[in-house]
Amino acid sequence: MNVSMAQTPSAARRVLDLLRDPPADPDLSAGYLDLLGPAEERAPSLAQSVMESTFLPRIYEKVWRPVGFNLAKGWPIGPDTAAEQATARDWLGLGQPGGTGRPAATVLDVACGPGNVTRALAEGVGEDGLVVGLDASPTMLARAEADTPPTDGICYVRGNAVDLPFRDAAFDAVCCFGALYLFDDPWTALDGMTRVLRPGGRLIILTSRRLTPLHASKVGGELIRRATGYTVFGDREVTGALADRGFTSVRRRRYPLMQLVAGTRPNT
Repeated sequence: MNVSMAQTPSAARRVLDLLRDPPADPDLSAGYLDLLGPAEERAPSLAQSVMESTFLPRIYEKVWRPVGFNLAKGWPIGPDTAAEQATARDWLGLGQPGGTGRPAATVLDVACGPGNVTRALAEGVGEDGLVVGLDASPTMLARAEADTPPTDGICYVRGNAVDLPFRDAAFDAVCCFGALYLFDDPWTALDGMTRVLRPGGRLIILTSRRLTPLHASKVGGELIRRATGYTVFGDREVTGALADRGFTSVRRRRYPLMQLVAGTRPNT
């Protein structure tokens, strides 16, 4: 069911202003802004099929995410989920929950899944801030809507994470946690994140990491990608990709099987 602009929630109206080609009749029938319509016929990879299942969204935030990611980050030595989210807010120039001076930033969470990171980012923006969670999976977005209290500061969008539907320089900060390795074309996705980020804005990515630079490790990573659709990135691939796109202040934290990478889009 489409709704008129007068019936559109304020957060969704703000998102419509950020779109390159806003629909005349926004589809909010599922609670989120749906820009894709009926699912198109395609052959998703094994990894993508798992993420789009009906079962994973139910266990993602409380089981899959904390157990799988924390182990990949070297638990119990590596950071837990709360520390990871605090770092994301810090590196993106946001505030911390309950703190003063939280900016009225406009933030994009790419491939937001069930909205766990989206909600964490929203805790770092001020009352006039907006955090947009974008994902292509209806099951993930349904979970995100169910778990997110009604607020003017968060809006979920069903859209293409590789071909982002937003206009240039629409966001002050962009986050992509646990998704770059699932994209068929991660570098095109990174181009899109760069495009929608304003000059001086910050980008942060949490993604996979290959343990060693050895040739055998690279071959093994390529076999994994072909079999499952999961890409394992080397230590310099993601930081190098940001540098190639002009990002400055590039930083990285390496964990056993994951890496956290961030940078600032230059003002010129």
